Amino acid sequence: MAHHDCDLFVIGGGSGGVRAARMAAQRGARVVLAEAAALGGTCVNVGCIPKKLYSYAAHFADDFRDAAGFGWSAGNVSFDWQVLKANRAKEISRLNGVYASLLKGPGVQVVTGWAQLVDGHNVQVRTAAGQRSYAAKHVLVATGGRPSVPTFPGCEHVITSDGMFDLEPFPKRLLVVGGGYIACEFASIFNGLGARVTQLYRAEQILRGFDGDVRRFIADEMRKHGVDLRIHMDVKAIEKTSHGLAVTLADGSTLTVDSVLYATGRVPNVAGLGLEAAGVAQGKDGAIVVDEHYATSLPSVYAVGDVTARVQLTPVALGEAMVVVDRLFGAGKRTMGYDFIPTAVFTHPNIGTVGYSEAEARKVFGEVTVFRSEFKALKHTLSGSGERTLMKLLVDTATDRVVGLHMVGADAGEVVQGFAVAMKAGATKAVFDSTIGIHPTAAEEFVTLREPV
Repeated sequence: MAHHDCDLFVIGGGSGGVRAARMAAQRGARVVLAEAAALGGTCVNVGCIPKKLYSYAAHFADDFRDAAGFGWSAGNVSFDWQVLKANRAKEISRLNGVYASLLKGPGVQVVTGWAQLVDGHNVQVRTAAGQRSYAAKHVLVATGGRPSVPTFPGCEHVITSDGMFDLEPFPKRLLVVGGGYIACEFASIFNGLGARVTQLYRAEQILRGFDGDVRRFIADEMRKHGVDLRIHMDVKAIEKTSHGLAVTLADGSTLTVDSVLYATGRVPNVAGLGLEAAGVAQGKDGAIVVDEHYATSLPSVYAVGDVTARVQLTPVALGEAMVVVDRLFGAGKRTMGYDFIPTAVFTHPNIGTVGYSEAEARKVFGEVTVFRSEFKALKHTLSGSGERTLMKLLVDTATDRVVGLHMVGADAGEVVQGFAVAMKAGATKAVFDSTIGIHPTAAEEFVTLREPV
């Protein structure tokens, strides 16, 4: 039998990599994990966690305004960007330590350095002390994704989402380019924190792939909150001047801003991994091609998470990692389902969604019954805010099964998570109708929708 330094070598210390490493080690496997940056990956360091913290910060501006309608006088309030950044950094550092402890506990060997695949069983790691080689029975690639910026005149002046959390100084004028969830979230966040935000999207509506009603509704709400959202618009060139960044748009008009965020997509983080030389098959943008067990074209090499460009969500990477661990060090019965994956977009207001959009549902199921409600939430009957809430159910007419559920409103992600469990279990509209609502809440609207659109 060939000698192996470890049973599993994990490349990447993000959510999927850490989960696979520690769970494999808990099952008795000898595990080595290589990571060149801070543990936790995009989600912990420059993604989900800090972005949600900044979203909370941005909501306070609305809260102070809303308080007046309830008899509170907030007085003069001010926002300190430096305090927010420092507190966020402290929390992220704490989480990095938590991840290190999660790995240390079951005995995972963590190597700080850049790993490169040599072949199906051998990995080289470039560390501060020099090159190290490891022979592994199995290798898991979990290097995630990275922001992608197109090439155009002045593109060197833009920043990506990775750089948004420590901007200095705070951008009083911010241009956001893109229409996906990252672009929309940062537009909402910095608008709430006090920046004058312009958002450009070159297509007909933001949030491609989401339900059409949700897309139109959130666009209106974002504009209502103060974001200057412009569709069918793109950047032609950017020039750095003494007054800021002079941006020339596709229609010839110009605007001057302090910072330009490009959130126009993410691509698999595969540069320097040696995949091609090792014989690992890749697809569009370098995405690693895997089978239903997350094995690559090299049977001993697996890949999970954003590096495969399947579903780019942290919980999905965690689920895929557990399937790999179970296959290699368990009973091999665990599977990963990609239907009815809930997700949230932390715009202002939030979006929560699970299942099919209306357009998708009609393609898959044919006849679909639609239930839709739009209203002012109880809170805003006194707050004076013009914010409204949207709720929508899609029902497969033939089976009565609820196949799509969408919400735009406060705490939408918190509301939709529970309904996702019911939908995964196959709940029908009759089950929804027979469920007693919690009154008075916005969530009860989902179980009181009676008249189809």
